[in-house]
Amino acid sequence: MDTAGKVLELQGINRSFSGRQVLDDVGLTVRPGRMTGFVGANGAGKTTTMRIILGVLTADSGSVTLDGQPLVAVDRRRFGYMPEERGLYPKMKVAEQLGYFARLHGLGPAAAKANTKVLLERLGLAERAAEPVEKLSLGNQQRVQVAAALVHDPEVLILDEPFSGLDPVAVETVQTVLTDYAARGVPVLFSSHQLDIVERICDDVAIIARGSIRANGEREALRAEFSEPEYEIQFGGDLGWLSGSPGLTVLETSAGRARFRAEDPAAAQQALSRAVGLGPVISFAPSRPSLADIFKEIIQ
Repeated sequence: MDTAGKVLELQGINRSFSGRQVLDDVGLTVRPGRMTGFVGANGAGKTTTMRIILGVLTADSGSVTLDGQPLVAVDRRRFGYMPEERGLYPKMKVAEQLGYFARLHGLGPAAAKANTKVLLERLGLAERAAEPVEKLSLGNQQRVQVAAALVHDPEVLILDEPFSGLDPVAVETVQTVLTDYAARGVPVLFSSHQLDIVERICDDVAIIARGSIRANGEREALRAEFSEPEYEIQFGGDLGWLSGSPGLTVLETSAGRARFRAEDPAAAQQALSRAVGLGPVISFAPSRPSLADIFKEIIQ
């Protein structure tokens, strides 16, 4: 089955272990050509969900489909999967290892070698090609693990904590590679505890808590859904007068800066007008919550 450009969908997924329900009616859609971030606290159900998608675990009930058709083993051969725990052979050389994984997925020797060369260069590992994995730093081992998930040109990507242990430069490198895959029409689902990265690069976000999906949708739509009218002002003077302004609730203040909630836009405009009359206004703008703010609100 040609999976590129198709929709991966979970509906009504339930799963229990030893009588304890760990997934409760999980529904999730990963659309083609989009980066979908999957976030939740430890034990929330992210890895179990991913393993069900890959067929490593079976659901007690519910369905996993690709463009409406149930997934079968041959479809999953075209998936790229990166587990949170490294699945590499520590004594095998980096290039040999990637070529081996490519061949396992059905690529011929020439294609496996070519793909390995390209990925090593793109992920900044070309100089490490002949080194055993165990000799690499943990960050470089993580990059090899990412390469292993990509080396067979997968048509769906499922990645568990791909940015874990990476320095900012490596994060940027891996992000660029994954974004390029999404641009080709590949559905990309990845979990991460690094909410700043998810917020920066994801088109869609799903938040899971205690086995249930608590929020799911486009990143900016979620920010709008979970935000109340808040504003931020930078002012060249004292902002103590904000606390007594009608219709405002001051959330935080610092030297020359304040963030406040307004009952309605008119109250915010009145505060701005007063600020203009009292001194220089450096900036004034609506403020939306970060993904970290939304996450904290949801899991409480």
